[in-house]
Amino acid sequence: MVSREQRNLMGAYIRQQRKLADLSMRQVSAMVGISNPYLSQIERGLRSPSEAVAAGIASALGISVEEFHARYDSGDERSDLLEAIENAAELTPAQQASLAEIYRSFVRANDGNRTTDAAAQDDNQDRTTRDRPAEDDEQDTDTGIS
Repeated sequence: MVSREQRNLMGAYIRQQRKLADLSMRQVSAMVGISNPYLSQIERGLRSPSEAVAAGIASALGISVEEFHARYDSGDERSDLLEAIENAAELTPAQQASLAEIYRSFVRANDGNRTTDAAAQDDNQDRTTRDRPAEDDEQDTDTGIS
């Protein structure tokens, strides 16, 4: 079951993506094959879309279905920050969705950077080990004896 907060965030996200795509509610509802009032209710967080409707909306807005569901799956692990954003009564649902999206984009970027950084660190470790002279080959700089 989708919580009210998740419906609000989902609706605000859909509205945000629809506006970014410069599409009217009428255009999106026609593309998906749903009524304009139904899409309006989804955007306002009053209703949750069915799986088929969610897939249609995602497709119409150029969002992958997997990404769309990953954001709002009720089994999704929630960070304290995302919960705080959802509970921030001083923010509109659109502002909450925007902040949550910014946070998620930073997390995704950092996950990618961690993978890249770990690979680079492994490569640097290999290079350091490979380029370091063996202890027997080191020269004592104080005495000049090898």
